[in-house]
Amino acid sequence: MLKGKVHKYGANVDTDAIIPAHYLNISDPAELAKHCMEGIDKDFIKRVKPGDIMMVTTNFGCGSSREHAPLAIKAAGISCIIAKSFARIFFRNAINIGLPLLECDEAVDKTKAGDTLEVDPAKGRIKNVTRGTEFRAKPYPDFMAKLISAGGLVEYTKKRLARRRA
Repeated sequence: MLKGKVHKYGANVDTDAIIPAHYLNISDPAELAKHCMEGIDKDFIKRVKPGDIMMVTTNFGCGSSREHAPLAIKAAGISCIIAKSFARIFFRNAINIGLPLLECDEAVDKTKAGDTLEVDPAKGRIKNVTRGTEFRAKPYPDFMAKLISAGGLVEYTKKRLARRRA
């Protein structure tokens, strides 16, 4: 179960707004986090707390396929992102690093910045604690749920290989 305050953004937030291109020579997640959302919200990193939740409208993560974008978001402390839609390459990159993404139009429409949410990504359950409402997103297929709970594709693969060796 994830719980955090909502940081809400609009449509078509591209990867350059999430992490500007001039930081792409940085590979350390903690350093990337310092510049997360800098392209549209210079104070984001000052406000975000570990476990907080990002909420966006449509086409989040459009633009280039840089893996730095979901990595910066996760390293900044965001526990999951809820949107009406994601750019497909961003969606896959986020899953590959173990950052849960949920699509739920109703939750986006009926949630305000600063609301507190409880999210169960495995079940697709989104509860707005502030407003006393609950929403359902489509849960992940089993394989994707296992990837996310393992911490991403690399960690999932390491665990599978360790089990095979044992």
